[in-house]
Amino acid sequence: MISANDLSPAELAALLHFHADAGVEWLLEEEAVDRFAEFEAMKAARRPVQAQPERPIAEERPFPAERRASPRASGAARPAPAPGPQPAIPDSEAVQQARFVAEAARSLGELRTAIEAFNGCNLKHSARSTIFASGNAESGIMVIGSAPSAEDDREGTPFSGKSGQLFDKMLAAIGLDRSGVLLTQVIPWRPPGNRPASPAEMDICRPFIERQIALAEPQAILLLGNFAARFFFGDNDTIHGLRGRWREITIANRAIPAIASLHPQDLLTAPVNKRLAWNDLLAFQAKLNSLALLRN
Repeated sequence: MISANDLSPAELAALLHFHADAGVEWLLEEEAVDRFAEFEAMKAARRPVQAQPERPIAEERPFPAERRASPRASGAARPAPAPGPQPAIPDSEAVQQARFVAEAARSLGELRTAIEAFNGCNLKHSARSTIFASGNAESGIMVIGSAPSAEDDREGTPFSGKSGQLFDKMLAAIGLDRSGVLLTQVIPWRPPGNRPASPAEMDICRPFIERQIALAEPQAILLLGNFAARFFFGDNDTIHGLRGRWREITIANRAIPAIASLHPQDLLTAPVNKRLAWNDLLAFQAKLNSLALLRN
């Protein structure tokens, strides 16, 4: 047996950590305990004292169903039924409900409350957080991502985690920061496994993002990611075909200039595309300067 005196301080500390992780709370007892005797006593306690005689088969048969006393007849309380899942709302009805609650909101605060109370989209039931617009709604500058990531869902804010750190650097490169612009996502709830949102889910969520834009009244929008660009431009091309060109999107009878670029997550996956994103950011900066939205 190895004595504690034979161990170095580092080895002794490692051994103590091992015992602690294994659940050991006491290394020594005040009195010796015979664990083998305890084990034998436990086994003896579990053995039946005397074998019960077999009962006739007729006694083991249950009464026929028609002769059993019903809970109502015997006065016994009937157990409450277990709550079942919420009934699914048809997609067309869910879209109408989304439009109604979105149009009823007269401020971004009211809209956030309405979205958090909305249960017509199945994405909400699997997500941890509702991702809503954050930042400066008076800036006239809006940045819209595709859908919440796992980090967004955990933190409850758009553009979180490593991609959010890169996003902050992208903004800083053109004289912006996240507190000075309005940030949001097309879809307020993270799709399970980061899968693409279905067409029905997109239709249900469309009134919410369009109402955010209508209430914020931005003068320029930066769309990040393939999904966001396709969602607003109505084009099935890839982000490489959609990026870098100014277009107009019409929200609440207002034509708003918008440009698409690669999402920060895309740049983490393929850093070679950072040059393309930088060109898009310069174009966005030039537009903001022309609209006098950048502070010098």
